[in-house]
Amino acid sequence: MTKTEIAKRYTLFIISLFFAALGVAFTKHGELGVSPISSVANIMSCKFNFLSLGTWLIIWNCALIGGQIAILRRNFQPVQLLQIPLSFLFGWFTDLGMWIVSFISADAYAVRLIMVLLGIAILGFGIALSVAANVIMNSGEAFVKALSGNIHKDFGNVKIAFDVTCVILALALSLAFFHFSIVGTREGTIISALLTGIAVKFFTRRLNEPLNRLLTGADYTETTMIQ
Repeated sequence: MTKTEIAKRYTLFIISLFFAALGVAFTKHGELGVSPISSVANIMSCKFNFLSLGTWLIIWNCALIGGQIAILRRNFQPVQLLQIPLSFLFGWFTDLGMWIVSFISADAYAVRLIMVLLGIAILGFGIALSVAANVIMNSGEAFVKALSGNIHKDFGNVKIAFDVTCVILALALSLAFFHFSIVGTREGTIISALLTGIAVKFFTRRLNEPLNRLLTGADYTETTMIQ
């Protein structure tokens, strides 16, 4: 891989972070719950709002990176430390996205639902870009990969268990922080869990070929497409 291609891939990955963060911001602005992986940071931002959602996402992602190091130990690859500055970028992009969507009125339930659906679509688009960039995994996916490899279980099954655990933890924190009330985790979280994967698959199928050509200039074959 040439230096030019590496630069292109990391540039695309940074762009993917912006869209993924914007998707989180749209979903958050709908106030119907965020994606499972962001749910813990979301409830923390609701309780301790002197720190922004983006800042809590940085803390959460860094905690997941620490989890990877604890699981993998000597097998943790130093290049994966790039997840740290990229996590900071994601957090900053999320706060930027929150500022962008703050101008949108979302008082009506229908508008809130549309915000959630738009957020899922934008998040799926961002994740699809990161898949095409193929340089480094985000901290959540990398944590699941490390855990699944350590316990010798299927990645997909561990990912589902991880998402469910995040939601349960967010609910537990909500009950503890808000006098046994559920805050920050609603139907939007379930919708996001059900539809984000579909959105990623939709965009991946359509973007992999042109992006692969842009990044490498090589011919693209269907065998490289994620099914």
